[in-house]
Parts: sequence; structure tokens; C-alpha cells
Amino acid sequence: MDESSSKDNKNKRIDENSKNEQLEQYREKNTGPGEKMTSDAGLKISNDRWSLRAGKRGPALFQDFHFYKKQSHFNRERIPEKVVHARGDGAYGEFELYKSMKHVTRAQFLQEPGCKTPVFVRFSNFIGSRGSKDTAIDIRGFATKFYTQEGNYDMLALSFAVFAVADAMKFADFVHAVKPNPRTDVPQATVAHDNAWDYIANNQEIAHFIMWLMSSRGRPKSWRMMEAWPVNTFRFINEQGKSTFVRFVWKPLLGVHSLLLDEANIIGGVDPDFHRRDLHDSIKKGAYPEYELGVQLIAEEDEFKYDFDILDDTTLWPEEVIPVEIIGKLTLNRLVDNFFAEEEQSSFDPATVVPGIDFTDDPVLQGRSFAYRDTDYHRLGTGNINNIPVNQPIVETNTNQRQSDVRHRIDVDSVNYHKNSLANNTPAETPPEEGGYAHYPEKVKGHKTRERPGESFFDHFSQPRLFWNSMSPIEKQQIVETFNFHLGYVKSKSVRQQVVEMFANVDKEMATIIADSIGVNPPTGSNVPVTKSSPALSLTNTPHYAYSQKVAVLIGNGFNGEEVTNALKVLQQYGVFIEIVSEKLGTVEGADGTKIEVDKIFVSTYPVLYDSIYIVGGSTENEAKFHQSIMNFLNEAYKHYKPIGIASTGQSYIKKSENNNLAGVVFAANNPNFGEEFVSAIAKQRFWNRT
Repeated sequence: MDESSSKDNKNKRIDENSKNEQLEQYREKNTGPGEKMTSDAGLKISNDRWSLRAGKRGPALFQDFHFYKKQSHFNRERIPEKVVHARGDGAYGEFELYKSMKHVTRAQFLQEPGCKTPVFVRFSNFIGSRGSKDTAIDIRGFATKFYTQEGNYDMLALSFAVFAVADAMKFADFVHAVKPNPRTDVPQATVAHDNAWDYIANNQEIAHFIMWLMSSRGRPKSWRMMEAWPVNTFRFINEQGKSTFVRFVWKPLLGVHSLLLDEANIIGGVDPDFHRRDLHDSIKKGAYPEYELGVQLIAEEDEFKYDFDILDDTTLWPEEVIPVEIIGKLTLNRLVDNFFAEEEQSSFDPATVVPGIDFTDDPVLQGRSFAYRDTDYHRLGTGNINNIPVNQPIVETNTNQRQSDVRHRIDVDSVNYHKNSLANNTPAETPPEEGGYAHYPEKVKGHKTRERPGESFFDHFSQPRLFWNSMSPIEKQQIVETFNFHLGYVKSKSVRQQVVEMFANVDKEMATIIADSIGVNPPTGSNVPVTKSSPALSLTNTPHYAYSQKVAVLIGNGFNGEEVTNALKVLQQYGVFIEIVSEKLGTVEGADGTKIEVDKIFVSTYPVLYDSIYIVGGSTENEAKFHQSIMNFLNEAYKHYKPIGIASTGQSYIKKSENNNLAGVVFAANNPNFGEEFVSAIAKQRFWNRT
């Protein structure tokens, strides 16, 4: 770390550009006019193609230091992948505060409306390895590092409002169970196997988590369209020392949208980088991912007011009971320059907090506050994690921590301990009233015990039942389908039966339908008598926009130039992403001479990769294959309830009959409002009433 640059930040006001300015000192460009190859020691290299040998056909020589250094470095390029959340991607951006929260917290970045704080966000999948697919049925990570005036603050969120365990002691067992079988190392990135469901059936606190996993929230359409919760319960502490319980939530401005099960499975095969590609494309096109930060607040004196335990991470705080207060907006507007240096070496830790944010006795949080930093000590191979540029705070750091791997700063002090007299007892402690961190003086009483914190921790089914009650008929149908898909891979009939009996506690009818599909007996039990629902849990009323939806334009030669050009202009006006798809790359030409550049060819793209299709049709060299490709796109889009636009030259591909109602299909012929109507259909995204 450049010590002088760090010291320069001492009195510098942090803004949304501060982190980018700090990173500039680390950026290196190795290519370009006049750049000559050197070794890492600065030696100019004359030959980087052939090994040094004894004779033209002789053995390689040990004195070929260039080869040995090159190969030795290559052998050490990989670091251990994360045990969970191994696959992901990240981006930089800013968090802007809407309203002051000084009445509940002293955290500096939450004081003044309009304050902008630079951030780095990492999205990730939980189960799979680094090489797994983006669209796995899985929980997602949404980790945010705020580079604040008081040091870094890490907020580690998940795409579900609840977690799989109620105590950190069980986390390792849960991960062992959902990971690939230790004997075969298969299957990858899925819970569709015996071990996972055996664990689920025998650790029933996971029921609520599994309901979320089996729902459409387990397969987000995009990281830009995904809610996220840190799941743990924290404290806000204000200047007066008053504590308020808090949970956070990120809400995407584009709404929460998901893939169908069939889409997720197919996309995982044809484009395993689907979510990463979407993040890159959207930022490059200026369609920046945006989320609002909400908080749910509970007064200290109301801790035991509710019919759930506020410290239990397998339960959520219903928004209808504890409203979400929106306090700011996150915008991601810059991609990383180097994936390994920034994304892979990024480190997040729930114990990285700032004054005004503190811990509760949440049993999972207590374990997470240790586990994250410990695993990164192993993964990154150093105690100097915050020396790595992406993790480095912008503000000045003065510690007595010394040595270890990846130590860049040169500490010139003779004294490296506390307390001391030789350096006038510096670096000095900072009193809380001057910005030093002090833990909330929570009163603690009781005996050492391994008991659960309260009786409500044993209620595993009331909230899963509330979740089920909150779903629309379509959402319930999708949950059943996803259960069937996963349990269909479970070989043990005993495990399948146990799962059916377990989820009869959530809904007996649901469990009975599943039992019939997976070849076991109907459940004997009944669901818990909970009739409440939480409309906020359903995606039915989420915002819908055409903006940044992706449309494939299926086109050949001879199209109506004016009609197609006008339609594309309307789509562009609404921010719709357009890809021109045809038989071969180059250009297609309309009947009036209009030329359009082709982006993709049919053999290198797939209908599931698009949110909508616009069938223009036309003529090509291989008419039969062209028409077959269009019909393939049409059938897939129609089956997946997606909006479909039909140009006047494409009407022969689809006709209304007694077997289909063509819901969501918009025709351009004799329709001066085609562009606007097609945009409205794109915004709706799915037409569930289609036949």
C-alpha cells in the first residue's frame, strides 16, 4: 500500500469517486506502442517462444531461468476458491443517502441526505464451484463494501430473507450436505441429490429456506432484478447510545423477476455466464443496476412483542408488520479492470462495521462474525487482506499489525506495540465521542448453555406456511414443479417420503401433489393452522418495465424497411436492448434498400437468452433452415409466455386458432401503434393466461 497516498486521505472528504482515484495508482498497462517485454525483475526478454536447449533437438537446460520463472509463476496463479459463494462477479458504484438516519444511528455515511459513498458489490452463487453455471437453482450473495469516512463497512446480503440454519454451529453440516457427494464429486451446483434432501428432512428448521429456494426467487432473471437481505439482525446505535434493532433489504428499481425452471436449466447449458454477461452488458450500455436500501426497525423494548423471534434468521420480519423504510439508493456504474485482482481477491466480513452499527445475539451472526475473515485468511494466504487494493479503505490506517504475506507498506516506526512511552503511546486510542468504535453495553445474564435462545426457534413451519399462503396460483404451481424436479433425482424412497411428510406441515395439498409425482405415499400429517399471508412476498405486484429487456429481431432480406425501422426506433426510445439475429453475419437488406447489421446468427444463440422476440421474417439463401430456426424461437418464446412481436412480413409463422389465444402476441400489420403496443407487452414480460 502506498503510505503517502493513504495519509493524504486523512482529511479528505470521501465522495463517489474516491475509490476509483485510489485504485488508479495500482493500474498497470503492459501493451501498446513501444512497450517491450521484460521479466518481473525488469530484464528485457529477447525470446519468449522457445526453450533454451543443448543443440537444436537436444534437452532443455536448467539454466533457462526465463522458462523456469515463467512456468513457476504460472504454477502459482490460482488461489483456493471460496468454500461457498465461489462463483460470482462484481462492480463498483455509489450509495446515495435519501434521508438522514441520525435519530437511530451515528454511522457517518447515514447522516446527511445526498451523501455519496463509493462501494464495491460482489454477486455470487452459494453452492457451486467457480466453474459452475450462473442460473443454478440456488441462493445468491449480494455483498457490499462501503468505503466510508470511518473505514470500510461490509453488508453481506442474500437473495432470500431467511437463512438455512438458526445457529452457526450447523453451517458446516448444511454446506457438506448440499455440496457434491464426497465419493463422486457430483452433482454440481444443485440440491437435486440424496444427501441434500436427507439433511433437509432431518434438520427441519430449514423448511422456510427451502420454500424460498423452490420458489421463483431461487432462479433470478438477472442480478439487477433481485432483492437481497443481510438476514441477520443488527443494532443501530445513535449519539445518545440508544439501541434500535435493524434489518436491511435491497430492493431493485427494475422489480424482482425470475426465470422459469425450464429456462434456468437450458440457459445453464448454453450460456453458463448468463448473469455475469448481463451485468457487463447493462453497465457498458449505461443501464446501471440500481437498488434502494430499506431498513426495518424495532425498538429495544419491543424485542419480544412479535409471534416470531427477531434474532432467528430462519424467520423474516413481515413488511406488513414491520414496514420497510427506504433510505437510499445504490447505483453500480463501473466494472472491474481485472477480475482476479479485484473480484476474486475481494473479501467481505460481517464484523467489518463502523460506529453506529453493532451486533445482536443473533446466533448465526455471532458465528458469521468470525468465520468470514478466518476463511479469507486461508484463501488469500495473508493477514494483510486489507492491503489488497479492492479491500483497502480510503481513510488512513494506523495499526500495530506487522509482517505476514502481501505486505506492501514499509512501516518505519521503531515501536509496534501498545501501550508505549517511546512513541508517546501512539498510535493512540480514539474515545467514542471522537469517533472511536465502542460496543453497545448490552446487559447479559444467564448460565452457559447450548440451548436455543427461545421456544419460537422450534417453530419451523408457521412462516413457511405464511410464505405459501402469500403466493399466487402460478407461483404455487412453480414451487410444486421445482420440488418435483429436485426430488425426482433422489434415489432413496425413504428420504422422498420423509420430505413429503415434512412439507405437509406447510401445506398438505402441496405435499400430496408432490407425493403423487415422486412415487411415495400421501402424507399422513396436516399443515399448521396459519392463515396469515404477506403480499410483499409475492412477485405478482413487482414493478414491470420494458427498459433493458432483451429482444431478438429475427430477420432476413426483403423486409418492410419503414415498418421495421420505426419499430426499432420505438424500442430504442424505451431502452430495450436489441439484437439482430439472422442466418449469417453481415447485413440484411429490406425491400426499399434499408440495411441492418446482424449481431448474432441462429447457430450461435438461443431463444431462452431473450426476454422477447420480434419476428420479421424475409428471404435467405437457405429458406428451409431459416424458417425452421424462426419456428424454434417462436415455439420456445410462446411456451415460456414471453411477448412476441410479428411484422407484416412475419404473419405466416403464427395464426390464431381455437387451441391458442395468442395472448401477448402483437401484430404490426395495419397497426399504427405497433411499436407502443409491443413495448407494453415487453414490459409485462409474461402472459400467464396464454393458451
